[in-house]
Amino acid sequence: MKFLKVVWKISIFFYILILLFYYAIKIYAFILPPLDISSANSYYLYDNNGKLFSHTNDEWIALSDMSKHVIDATIATEDKNFFKHQGFDFLRILKSLYINTKNGDNLQGASTITQQYAKNLFLSFEKTWERKFDEAWLAIRLEAHYSKEQILEGYLNTINYGGVFGIENAAKYYFNKSAKDLTIAESAMLAGIPKWPSKYSPFVNKEAAKERQELILDAMYNNKYITKNEKEKALKEELIYNTNNTEKTLLTQDYFEDAVYEELKTISEIPKSLLQTGGLKIYTTYDYNVQNSLEESMLKNLEYNKDIQVAMIAINPNNGNILGLIGGRDYLKSEYNRAINAKRQVGSTMKPILYYAALENGFTMSTTFKSSPTTFMFGENEIYSPQNYGNNYANKPITMGAAVALSDNIFAVKTHLFLGEEVLVDTAKRLGIKEKLDPVPSLALGTYDISLLEMITAYSTFANEGYSITPHLITKVTDLNNNVLYEFDNEPEQILNKSLTFILNEMLTNTYAEEIKDYALPTCLVIKPKMTKKYAIKTGTTDTDHLIFGYNKDLLIGIWTGYDDNKEVNSTDSLATKNMWVDAMEDALKEKENNWYVMPKNVVGMLVDPVTGDTNSDNKKMFFYIKGTEPYEEYTLDELLPTFKEE
Repeated sequence: MKFLKVVWKISIFFYILILLFYYAIKIYAFILPPLDISSANSYYLYDNNGKLFSHTNDEWIALSDMSKHVIDATIATEDKNFFKHQGFDFLRILKSLYINTKNGDNLQGASTITQQYAKNLFLSFEKTWERKFDEAWLAIRLEAHYSKEQILEGYLNTINYGGVFGIENAAKYYFNKSAKDLTIAESAMLAGIPKWPSKYSPFVNKEAAKERQELILDAMYNNKYITKNEKEKALKEELIYNTNNTEKTLLTQDYFEDAVYEELKTISEIPKSLLQTGGLKIYTTYDYNVQNSLEESMLKNLEYNKDIQVAMIAINPNNGNILGLIGGRDYLKSEYNRAINAKRQVGSTMKPILYYAALENGFTMSTTFKSSPTTFMFGENEIYSPQNYGNNYANKPITMGAAVALSDNIFAVKTHLFLGEEVLVDTAKRLGIKEKLDPVPSLALGTYDISLLEMITAYSTFANEGYSITPHLITKVTDLNNNVLYEFDNEPEQILNKSLTFILNEMLTNTYAEEIKDYALPTCLVIKPKMTKKYAIKTGTTDTDHLIFGYNKDLLIGIWTGYDDNKEVNSTDSLATKNMWVDAMEDALKEKENNWYVMPKNVVGMLVDPVTGDTNSDNKKMFFYIKGTEPYEEYTLDELLPTFKEE
């Protein structure tokens, strides 16, 4: 009994302490100036054809001009205690903390309408503890200076209804009517979308949207907003959608939009006042068809595995326009944009950079090194023993053309050491890779972490025959009166030899060449039946990552797949990555002709054995050379590189 009294007194003490702390925070929030909510999102995003594809606010309407049903539906499903709490709901937060601690997951949704409004106006969308505390603090500040009605009005005018922001815009977009005229059934349908726009939009998934609507109608009934008869009538009501807006809302579009806003912050020409308050028209490189091709290929090929993550970038290599971008599987679950922010080991996709450097230093497609288990000795008694995939070796000299196709690691490291490790570092830097790279033997095998965007920059130079370009998503920014504030201007600079780039691009077609079947298969031979055009392709694999970059003159697509927790990948994941690339590429280019590179006049083609380089073999394939370097006898460079020993 005495113990219980002590516990009771301690509990009362902490309760009073928490109340004092809470009211101290409220008083402090009241003393601070009101948060500026005039920044309520007024950005307009246009695609590469000048068509508006996303806007954050078009028509702000008063709460009194909204249907009572949409207000009731929103409160019932998002925050039933909205008019009772002071900015955040303690019970919901405690429940959320318990569930997420138990499951070891990120914070489960416990945000009030006030917190969500604060997030929409002022915060990023990362689900972190720090963001949650910031959200709660801003919610208190909002509640200190604005009425519940003002907060609810702001929330309903800024919330995302599937790429359409604000209830008035949503009502017109989905039902071609004003928000004041929405029925109970229509209101419940719209109120369900913000929870998961890429799933609960009726233009994306009618079945899921209908199930969500039914849950909201139940919540409205349970909270006494509607009668049982009204609920039953709403369930049976046939919704008539606006047929002018049936274009599919892409699940991954938000990743592209986030990347646009990130780039917008880096443009010094835009006044900070406009970045804070909005009022901008942003003309982007967004291509709906290309983004759709990326998304469809992702959904189709990753259906077998719900956990693996993905990053994809599609770019016009001639001008740097990023046409499509995917930063993850599901924006609602993770807004982290892996396409522009993540850095992962790039594996063998580093090798084309190495082999271009080799071509610059006198190598040809026929230059050979012996592929066999090898221990390399360097520095002061340091050794390095790389392995080929699956421990498969030719145990004979092979050409650089075959080494690319079969992704031979021994050949790559020998080339790297022969040239000198600084050569690869310098070449990567010239191609736009800003990540610090050390001149070590393993660099040839892509053991350093590099972002997908930086790798896309490097590969763009190969794809456009040697020109340096700047990948970008914004082409122009104006104010609402069409006064131009910024226009992208980047004059491409020739930084690589066009003839050597042509040879490299031809060499990268060997990755799906039947003639190079030997001790291993060409890495992309499995997807050759799907190809209707000629492409340069290179894959990369590490224990935790799969990558692929492939292109022709019109389009370059780069893809990464893996796990955020660095779990090991497998061969099934590798095949899915390759199929994703070819499906996206073929679909994006289905209306275009096969557009390959014209052979420079100082380049010649010659039929040789693609594996050995033998000019007298029966198995021949066209290899390309700078005039005067074509082979007349077989030769190998092994004897010139004494710093290794074969096992």
